[in-house]
Amino acid sequence: MLKLRLITALWGIPLLCLAVWFDQPLPWYTVLIAAWGALAVWEFYRVVAASKVSPLKYFGTVLTLLFILSRSSHVLTWLVPYIDIPLVTPLLLTSLVVLPLIWLLLRRQKDGALAGWVWTVAGILYIGWLMGFQVALRDLNAGAGRNWVFLALFATFASDTAAFFVGRALGKHKLAPDISPAKTKEGAVAGAVGAILVAILFTVPTPLVLHISLWKAALGGLLISIFGQLGDLAESLLKRNMGVKDSGTWLPGHGGMLDRLDSIVFAGVVVYFYAIWVMR
Repeated sequence: MLKLRLITALWGIPLLCLAVWFDQPLPWYTVLIAAWGALAVWEFYRVVAASKVSPLKYFGTVLTLLFILSRSSHVLTWLVPYIDIPLVTPLLLTSLVVLPLIWLLLRRQKDGALAGWVWTVAGILYIGWLMGFQVALRDLNAGAGRNWVFLALFATFASDTAAFFVGRALGKHKLAPDISPAKTKEGAVAGAVGAILVAILFTVPTPLVLHISLWKAALGGLLISIFGQLGDLAESLLKRNMGVKDSGTWLPGHGGMLDRLDSIVFAGVVVYFYAIWVMR
């Protein structure tokens, strides 16, 4: 299992870095996040279906893509001649609530319709709305946005890696035994330390430098680790409630696209708002 995780990381991380770094001739990170989100929400609905609920998979996937793409400055620039940009998000949110309800009313099978609507909306918001912050973060303040994305990703990876290895080697006290029995308090602390150390590296003069103070970098790393671990626990709770171990097999050693989304989706949100606060 560990060997498979390392092999996947060896090709996955460089691909991710290239997508973040280059935004010409296409916004590659937006393309990657949109593809990731579509696959993840499809897995989300498949996990939900294990509990005998029937969400609207195709509708949810399309809306997830639209929510993610609506946060891209490239896409919004293209839409300017056709729609008033401030109306995009209200239009998507209205469609999110109303359209699946209408479809479920028209569908012949009425049993479990309300649960199907709830889980359809949940998937779109959890993946489409939250992953959209990754795209919005990349578009923040030109080059600085790119570096903030790298901070979110690398600090999350450092937190996950430190928590995994320290938890396996030294973990004795369970963090949340009812949700994820393998996670320990020792691993959680190690994850926070790992994220803080990586975040501090972003104050060193390199192409990835963020012009923030040492304590702001450390605080950012701590927040990334805390919210990333909360996101991990949230997905573990979902899978445990649905009675599944992994959401898919796209990433050998890691599971599915949804399994790799857990920490990053929460971290992207907290870094987005933290970056706005820091750059004010």
